[in-house]
Amino acid sequence: MNTPTVNTPTVTNSPTVEAAATADGYALGRSAEEYERVRRQALAWEPATTTLLDKLGVRRGASCLDVGSGPGEIMRVLAERVGPAGRVLGIDVDREQSAIALARLHADGHYQCAIDVRPLRGDEPVPGGPFDLVFARLLLFHLPDRAAALARLWEAVAPGGCLVVQEYHVPSALTEPALPGFEQVKGLIVGAFRAAGADPEIGARLPLLFAEAGIGSPDGTDVAGLLMPLSRGRGMVLDTARSLLPVALAAGLVTAEAAELMLTSAAQEVDQYPDHQMLWPLLMGAWKYRDRT
Repeated sequence: MNTPTVNTPTVTNSPTVEAAATADGYALGRSAEEYERVRRQALAWEPATTTLLDKLGVRRGASCLDVGSGPGEIMRVLAERVGPAGRVLGIDVDREQSAIALARLHADGHYQCAIDVRPLRGDEPVPGGPFDLVFARLLLFHLPDRAAALARLWEAVAPGGCLVVQEYHVPSALTEPALPGFEQVKGLIVGAFRAAGADPEIGARLPLLFAEAGIGSPDGTDVAGLLMPLSRGRGMVLDTARSLLPVALAAGLVTAEAAELMLTSAAQEVDQYPDHQMLWPLLMGAWKYRDRT
């Protein structure tokens, strides 16, 4: 079967594309299905993020900030480490998802958790700081002024504390052996993110971004990957593409008919080759300690 091509976007953040995204410019959708996809994604990355946090050390009683807290799964990991005497604050722009996340955290007994619904923009200081740990995963990816946002996160780090950032490098996703339908869907995802002003390659640029933000070179970096049969990873790829479809259509990357053909072709590949291996986008991390004063 011939798969349709994805046009290269020539306009970024056009009014039409902005209208297709959410009110704050977030390219992905906001629905019950999307909230569940984001939560599944967070749980899939939990072992890698937990390993990194344990390597850096999160002490009992510490104060932690999770910016772009989304489904609250990182907040739960942090709450388990800081204990009841610690403090975990999440910041997110999505009021509905934040309410769901906080209710789940409190139901699990993590009453040291709170979420502040607000955007990370403007010149206002991050509320509640400084913090012993400031964490952000898949946040800068979506923001227009990434260096300024990273500088604001750094300002919220207490003396002796640590800033930790994890971001995707979306083009690194692949199947082995390669499948044309998967590559077409990946192209749609990358193109839609770029059309909306996101940076799908930001993970590999984190050290440069730290320098641009005036923080200096990271004290360390990390690359994590997830490799699984295509039958297990299909939902994350196809559901992400469907969530981005309004942006892709608005940007003229693909027609509705061609997009449906593309997604159908990719789904058929999964059914035909369920044991092909799928590598998720690499999750790249960087961290920096603030010297004690």
